[in-house]
Amino acid sequence: MESIALLSPVFVLAACCAAVMGYAIQRSGTCMVTAVDEFLDGRRTERLLALVEAGLWVSGSILVWRLLGGHTTLPVGYPPSALSALGGVLLGLGALLAGACMFGAIARIGSGQWAYLLTPLGYFLACAALSPRFGQRPPMLGGAPLLDAGWLIVPLTVFAIWRGLGAWRAARRGELAAHVWHPHQATTVIGIAFSLLLILVGPWAYTSALLALAQGRHSGLAIKLALFAVLLAGAVVGGWSAGSLRLQLPALGEAMCCLAGGALMGCGSLLVPGGNDELVLLGLPLLQPYAAMAASAMALAIVLGRLAWRG
Repeated sequence: MESIALLSPVFVLAACCAAVMGYAIQRSGTCMVTAVDEFLDGRRTERLLALVEAGLWVSGSILVWRLLGGHTTLPVGYPPSALSALGGVLLGLGALLAGACMFGAIARIGSGQWAYLLTPLGYFLACAALSPRFGQRPPMLGGAPLLDAGWLIVPLTVFAIWRGLGAWRAARRGELAAHVWHPHQATTVIGIAFSLLLILVGPWAYTSALLALAQGRHSGLAIKLALFAVLLAGAVVGGWSAGSLRLQLPALGEAMCCLAGGALMGCGSLLVPGGNDELVLLGLPLLQPYAAMAASAMALAIVLGRLAWRG
């Protein structure tokens, strides 16, 4: 990412992917909290499965790209530990307090819920304050388990063909746009757009951009922040096209919850390490055990928190 120049062809392509990703996040309403609520309220798993599917597209894209001889820098894993689980719990509690995870905050901003602009701010402030003490990541593990499971390319390819046939049938009915921007399929678009970003600029997640800014790591920072800005713009365009944008100041209580929830998620990300967008789109698709531990702890914290609140 360090060698990529702003306004270069590679960056322009990456920015287009980030914009599409932001648009799709808003259209899908992607959020771990929303997915858990959907399950608890009606035993429906559509949003949870959509999050899993986004990761499957990333896994399949990486395997296909490697099979074609392409190379991209992949993040190495970290050893799973109690801190990974504790970080996941903090991610879950922060998402509960804010009412949305870091994915969901982008969707809410795109829908005109301006209090959620404070969620990334809270995340950044927590990382800046706590990085000197907790910002040192543990010793890294080499490689990614996904690359040792190349056989997965067969079922993932079959899955991609099945999804492609669904899109083709929708196109024949003249319903392609409605099909693509249905919340479930829009999450698929997130996975595909992120995969292209991974190939073009390497590992990128907007929470990692906030962390780099908080820690004063300037290498590639301009590219990371520019992609974050484009991601936000894409989400806002999604909200505008759906007619959900409103010029209305948020309530103070809601704003404080968003700020505090973002800060709590920032604390959790330092322990995992990584925010929930990194877990869903990088750690889990690469079959990293620490990511599975943290994501499970996050989901469990949200479930137990919701049940305790309702009880």
